[in-house]
Amino acid sequence: MQKNQVLLATRNQGKLKELSDMLASCKLSVLGLQNFPELGEVEEDSPTFAGNALKKARYAAEHTGLYAIADDSGLVVDALGGAPGVRSARYAERVENGCLIPGNDAANMARLLKELDGVPMAERTARFCCAMAAVSPDGRELLTEGFWGGSIALAPKGSNGFGYDPVFIDSQSGLHAAELSPEEKNARSHRGKALAALLVQWTEFWRPGS
Repeated sequence: MQKNQVLLATRNQGKLKELSDMLASCKLSVLGLQNFPELGEVEEDSPTFAGNALKKARYAAEHTGLYAIADDSGLVVDALGGAPGVRSARYAERVENGCLIPGNDAANMARLLKELDGVPMAERTARFCCAMAAVSPDGRELLTEGFWGGSIALAPKGSNGFGYDPVFIDSQSGLHAAELSPEEKNARSHRGKALAALLVQWTEFWRPGS
């Protein structure tokens, strides 16, 4: 096991690429959960982003012996009372004939736009939220948060990113998140801000081989 290895506790390839790109300057060997197929899924049953992030990072660190970083993030829409919130990735899940039918990015966006049908743009304010946790093999923990303000568009636009990016309008540029380059998105996104805050404390936290 290399001393500079860190595990990003996700199987989401879009999220894994974003985080790996942002960690590139740290000279870490970045692994994802695809490198550990024996690990089971962690039930994200906490009512908060922070609770879910910590739960995933603790599990990954305990079962691999590696430093683990996990995040839980989602979209909070004011007109929907904070939904989809912690259920953002599962917003379009449904049960048919006793079977759980999982959602996907397209289905999640479709449900979101349907529920906002008729809501004027002035009332479609929203923000992406991210809680990011790091847990060391000896049980030390870091937790940071990041937020990205904007609004929900009337229709998707752009081909970059993943998740709700095509329908999220960045308040700073007026562009849909899916129209931003990876570098632009990482500089202003909720995940980028949470990771930047974590990295401020990383040197003190990082004790490989200890």
